[in-house]
Amino acid sequence: MAKHTDTKTIDQFLAENPDVDVSRYWERCWSILSGVKNRIATRFPDLQRESNTKDRDYYTSPNGEWEGSMKAWSGPGMEWLVNSWLGNRKASILDMNATAFLGQETDVPHLVIVFGTIPRLFFYADYTPRRDLMQDTDYLDRYYGDDVNQWYLRLRGDENFQWSVSHGNYMRALTNPVTQSLMGELNDSNIDILEQYVDEKVSRWLGWLDDAAPVAEGARSALRARDHKIREMGYTRDPMNKLAVQVFGEGMVDTMVDIRMGREQMSRARG
Repeated sequence: MAKHTDTKTIDQFLAENPDVDVSRYWERCWSILSGVKNRIATRFPDLQRESNTKDRDYYTSPNGEWEGSMKAWSGPGMEWLVNSWLGNRKASILDMNATAFLGQETDVPHLVIVFGTIPRLFFYADYTPRRDLMQDTDYLDRYYGDDVNQWYLRLRGDENFQWSVSHGNYMRALTNPVTQSLMGELNDSNIDILEQYVDEKVSRWLGWLDDAAPVAEGARSALRARDHKIREMGYTRDPMNKLAVQVFGEGMVDTMVDIRMGREQMSRARG
């Protein structure tokens, strides 16, 4: 029986096309994500580079098969801003992202944007909620209401893309009313569509920050605990880690995941 393509694993996609040179598409997608990081950094001008990422502007696996970059910043209002990529540009596989985990001064959703190749084009974009959407309907309507819902549905209904189902149950638990997890053909036309979507997504998010009401001081500790738990689980339970273990080894991947989630920064914030 043929496997439905939206539930195929990354390994299966790669096995079908293992040696595609995706360098040109890395340049396009990485440029988009770097632009996102720059827009956010302009909004938070006092960010400082995290010291344990300063030697990771570019690195490779011990066998030289994989390469990547990992940069992270933190500062007032922004707990963890990440701009990173990992993979093999000559052999189909890339994971590229710009991620912003906010401080607890507001409860505006966090921002996650991911491009990937397997070598099909993968796209994940999310406004990660800071409240329980099934109970806090005011929050649901404020950030996931009619206008945002219709905007989400336009891309979700684009016939160029199909839904991509994560094999990680926690990753599926992270999905919310505007999570996009899509695949499509790896071409410039599809990237053009997603680039416009990303621009609109970031612009709306920055507007939310400008208009956000502050979270009461007494409620920030509980919000921080929730933020940190979701952030930790999202990185430690990512199925992509299994691929990295094959190349870097389990011990090194554990260290990489700790750096990528910002475990040191979370400890400082709690302390």
